[in-house]
Amino acid sequence: MFGRRLSLALVCLALAALLQGALAWWAIESASAQVTRGRVASDLVKGHWQLAASKQRLRSWTSQALLLPNANPAERDAHISDMRKTLDSLQALTQKALALDTDEARAQRDWRDRQDTLAMLRHSVDELDVALRTVRPLPADADPAATWDAFKRTFDTSQGQDLREHVRQTIAREQAAEMRERNAADRALLQLAGGVLLATLAIALLAATFALYFAQALRRPLNNLNSGAQALQRGELHHRMDERGTDEFAAVAHTLDTMAVELQQHRERETQARHELERQVNARTAELQEALHALQQVDASRRQLFADISHELRTPTTAIRGEAEIALRGKTKTSDNYQDSLRRIVEISTQLGQVIDDLLTMARSDAHALWVQTQALPVAAPVNEALAQVQALAQQRRVSVVWDNMASPDLTVWCDGPRLRQLMVLLLDNAIRYSNEGAQVSLQTSTDGKDWHAHVVDQGIGISADELPRVFERHFRGEQARRHRADGVGLGLSLALALAEAHGGTLDIASVAGRGTTVSLSLPLKQRENA
Repeated sequence: MFGRRLSLALVCLALAALLQGALAWWAIESASAQVTRGRVASDLVKGHWQLAASKQRLRSWTSQALLLPNANPAERDAHISDMRKTLDSLQALTQKALALDTDEARAQRDWRDRQDTLAMLRHSVDELDVALRTVRPLPADADPAATWDAFKRTFDTSQGQDLREHVRQTIAREQAAEMRERNAADRALLQLAGGVLLATLAIALLAATFALYFAQALRRPLNNLNSGAQALQRGELHHRMDERGTDEFAAVAHTLDTMAVELQQHRERETQARHELERQVNARTAELQEALHALQQVDASRRQLFADISHELRTPTTAIRGEAEIALRGKTKTSDNYQDSLRRIVEISTQLGQVIDDLLTMARSDAHALWVQTQALPVAAPVNEALAQVQALAQQRRVSVVWDNMASPDLTVWCDGPRLRQLMVLLLDNAIRYSNEGAQVSLQTSTDGKDWHAHVVDQGIGISADELPRVFERHFRGEQARRHRADGVGLGLSLALALAEAHGGTLDIASVAGRGTTVSLSLPLKQRENA
């Protein structure tokens, strides 16, 4: 009953809204057409002003070409091209204005006027293009005034007509058309606002009428439902509402009475659900605490990674700085000397990228995953590169580095050249850093026919016997090492061992505290069968 009446009222309101929408759509379309015509008229005015501006720039170029020998013909061609593009744009706007204008007689008249103007302007641009291609700087005995008057006539007249006056009249005509279209658009928008306002007032009046009617008809059943709901809110589950009648409200009252019977059961289920929710919240809190702990561990790993990076990047950056200081020190050097320094700096910079990749691998606690691409290579090249790279650090610390090679200069080793250079730099860098000033670091290389051996011998601080078994552990530093050099983090030998094992070789260390250290590297001359 109430549903049918309410549906009828809603249908009436919907029809009224549709009618308002149709009216608004028609008005918007009309206003949009007026606005579009106004925009086209405005673009026509702007196009003529743009054409005049391009012509003025072309005048300036002509003056420059007559007076100066360095006038750029490309600039002239660009101005001519801009003018022709503007004319093409004006032609398209003219066609669009013809299609949009609802006054056919006026549209045809305006179209003919615009076509005549565009034809004259195109002819003028063609004349300018031909005339200005002959422009040359004036000779010393030429009459500038006469020459400029000739070009001025080319700029200002076409087909016997004064272009300036014609363009002025055209702009004035287009401005008048623009104002006319804007006024028409304003009128259309005003009509749109008035129509929408009237339709809105009508719909509002209809809606108010329906609201008053339904307010009177719904008062009693709503009061009945309200009193019953308040009783249920107070917990009076024995309360029953008036279920007389066959309308929707009687059905709702019956439903509420039935709901009162089940309300207590629902409350019990709600209590159980609340307890379950509290349990889930507690469990979730515990999970969040675990996640926080994991995040703290990740943060600690990140800090350790930064420490590792600072350690491994210090050696190549020190070498780069040393190479640059050597290249800049003293008198001017030859280009070959500078090129050698720059070449070593490029090689060291390339190594930086490899070091960063290694550090990321070490940060994942996967030192054995260092990737090498081994092949048979002359071992002298990476050794020489490593020696050249550590020379800057050796000079800075006043340590001499010598190489005693007892193997053939052409000996080939199964290795990855850049990785072997990195390995040798790590060993030599450690030896130099833990040596005293004026000491010597010796690199002794030999072969037994099966393996290539390299011994890095220093006369430094040495390592105590109880600390020696732990020197290859990551971040381990002995007491003497910490006193001698506070900035280390104990990563160099760990990475060197990983590189040696990745080549299928071995790395051993022997040391006497206070007397020096010997690090022995062995690499295969040929690829191992199980490699």
